[in-house]
Parts: sequence; structure tokens; C-alpha cells
Amino acid sequence: MAETKIPYKIYLNESELPKQWYNLRADMKNKPAPLLNPGTGKPMTAEELEPVFCSELVKQELDNTTPFIDIPDEIYNFYKMYRPSPLVRAYFLEKKLGTPAKIYYKFEGNNTSGSHKLNSAIAQAYYAKKQGLKGVTTETGAGQWGTALSMACSFFDLDCKVFMVKVSYEQKPFRREVMRTYGASVTPSPSTETEVGRKILAAHPGTTGSLGCAISEAVEVAVKSEGYRYVLGSVLNQVLLHQSVIGLETKTALDKYGIVPDIIIGCAGGGSNLGGLIAPFMGEKLRGERDYRIIAVEPASCPSFTRGVYAYDFCDTGMVCPLAKMYTLGSDFIPSPNHAGGLRYHGMSSILSQLYDDGLMEATSVKQTDVFEAAELFARVEGILPAPESSHAIRVAIDEALKCKETGEEKTIVFGLTGTGYFDMVAYEKFHEHQMDDYIPTDDELAAFRAKLPKIG
Repeated sequence: MAETKIPYKIYLNESELPKQWYNLRADMKNKPAPLLNPGTGKPMTAEELEPVFCSELVKQELDNTTPFIDIPDEIYNFYKMYRPSPLVRAYFLEKKLGTPAKIYYKFEGNNTSGSHKLNSAIAQAYYAKKQGLKGVTTETGAGQWGTALSMACSFFDLDCKVFMVKVSYEQKPFRREVMRTYGASVTPSPSTETEVGRKILAAHPGTTGSLGCAISEAVEVAVKSEGYRYVLGSVLNQVLLHQSVIGLETKTALDKYGIVPDIIIGCAGGGSNLGGLIAPFMGEKLRGERDYRIIAVEPASCPSFTRGVYAYDFCDTGMVCPLAKMYTLGSDFIPSPNHAGGLRYHGMSSILSQLYDDGLMEATSVKQTDVFEAAELFARVEGILPAPESSHAIRVAIDEALKCKETGEEKTIVFGLTGTGYFDMVAYEKFHEHQMDDYIPTDDELAAFRAKLPKIG
């Protein structure tokens, strides 16, 4: 097909919006390991999970066999407000780099929450409302998930209690005010409002917090509050299921123009964005229909894939959640206060961890200042100010495109632009003022956290 026939933005029609989520686990020969009860060491049952999670979400969490799950009409109609999202050809970035590579990005920032997180937030709020609950509790790192969930809860008239990682709470006051605008309460974590928060503060005085800390507090409040359940914005199987709309739309848009990607890149913190983007492509790979090179990009300051171990670990710092088998740095690991708050999690999705361990995808880590160099270049030539999390994928997409420039290969690169960075101006300011560091944990530091892993599996 002639190059000129490929538009800058590939839009899908409303009728092309996926009507079903794709469950990647159905095509996995090696299924992700089950969540374990930390007390018994046995797989968690639905009955054990339902006091924490909504009943329908528990079913989705445990379903390893159903390939496609219908999207309820209420969620489907909500999706229509901002989906399908565009797949954009980065012509200006290609020209700036002087590369023969063709670069595409799936842009998920075209909604008020500013990110892909709304895809799962509206689903989880819907199931909570359907169950007759009063409200939900959650954690948020950069604030994108908390913003998305507060919007979703407002839509369904649910109470929303958000525990926001303390460093992000302080760095991003406007993000928390958006949450409050939608009716959510926002508490910096760790806090003195919960038993586990006080315990963490006693063990780590002055800590800037982590997603693992905030999860512990949110779960405690959910369990102790009648009519509430806990919802999570990443990591869990159910979340990756909801986010599959990203990859399904991406594949439909590419197929429309006969485009086959060689490399698919996504940032990785807990796995929601990456898992959603790669889902249908990985499905083809698992079924032996087509091969792709898939790259997970994480911060060098929190390198779960590249320097973690594949083992059972607690999903939270307070050790109140089930054990998950994943690539982990240790649940007690508290990352440096870098500016990619959404990637500051000690572990990785069990689905992605299994795929990585099976050699079906790659992982790389990048330094913070290199990430912001890429973010600034992208903003200048493509006209979108990217979120720090997304900019990890931009960094590696640029690096791969420059390799094509050296070799002359005309590879097609697709990456996920998970959201915008307009609430991250403190981070951009630190970068411009040369006040941003590139802290990387030492081997000895990581070994100390690994030594505390639970002795299971």
C-alpha cells in the first residue's frame, strides 16, 4: 500500500469499538500462578477474595479459560464518550530522527482523567454499583488511577476513598484536586489513619511512600468498612482484561491499512498499560500465528523485571494482601521518589511475569533523565506533552528507531502513549533546572529486600 495513503491519525468508527474484552490467559499454555493465601499457602478461593473485591471481578480474576468476555452495555456506552482512541503515525518524530523506521503510538490521553486508567475504572465502578455497594477504596501513584476512579465513581454515584502515595500527593496538588472535584477523599500514604499506615511510618520514619504502602491502607479500610470493596488500577488479571480494549483497537486500526508491527513497546509498572496494549498481539504469538518483538520498559530506579526475582511475594508493603507469583524487588522495597509515580511498584503483573519468564517478551530499564530528554523531544515535534510513565516507552521507541537508522532497516514500531503530563510540571521543572537525579539501587540494597521474601514456592 502506498505510503501516502496512511493518515497521520487512524480513527476507528464507533461500530469498531470492541464489544468484548480479550482474556489473554485463555491462550497461555503456562497459566499465571494463582494468588495464594499467606496463612495457608493454598490458592485463594472466590469465597476468600469476595470480602475484598467485587464478586463479578473475582470471577474475572480467576477465569483462565474464557477467551472473550462481553462488555456490559453500561460500560460500552461509557466507552463511547472517549473511545475508540486514535492510533497516530509519528511522522514528525520519524523526520526529526532521520530514521527509516515507521513509528506509531496509541494515544490514551483523550479523556478527562488523562490516561488509559479509565478503561478499567469504569468497569470496576460498574460492578461495585451492580453489587449494591456504598463505595470503594483504592491507591494511586501518579494520580492517574485515582483520577479515573473518582470520575467513574461519580458517574455511578459511589463513594471513593483514595490513598495517594505521599510523594505524588505533594508533587501533584492539582491531580488530587481533580479527584476531589469528582467527590473523592484523598489521603497521603502512608498515613496515621490506618493501623498498617502507622506501622509503616514507625518502621520507615519520613518515608515518601510507595504503591505497596497505599495498597495496604486501602485494603484495610475496605475490609473494615461495611458496604465497601477494594479496587486496583494495575497488576491484577481483571485489570489487564479490561485494558485489552487498547490492544484490540490498535490491532483493528493496523489491520485496516495492512500494517504489521515488528516491535511493540510499553511502559511497565504493574502491567495494566503494557498488558492491554500487547494482548491480541501476544495472543497471536502464543497461537503460533505471527511473531512480534515485545519490550517492557521500566525505570532503572524500580527495576522489577530486569533486576527482580520471580517468586511469590506480597502485593503490598503491609503484607495484608494475598501472595502473587511475580517478578519482584520485595514488598518492603520503597523506590526513590522519582517522577514516574505510576511505575513505582515493587512487583509486576503475574500474567506479564509468566510471559517474561517464558521468554515471550523482553524488558529493559531506563534512567530518569534519559526519559525526560525523550519526553521533551516528543513534545516539541509531536505536539503532545507526555506523561512521565509513557515517556519510558517513548525513550525506547526512539532508541529502536535510531538503531534502524544505523542499519537501514525499515521496521515498524508501535508504542503506548498512556496519557498526558500536564499535571507533572514539577517533574519537568526539575529536569529543566538540572535538579533531577538518576538514583539506581545497588545490588546489595536489592539483595537485602529479596532476603525478606516469604518462603513459599
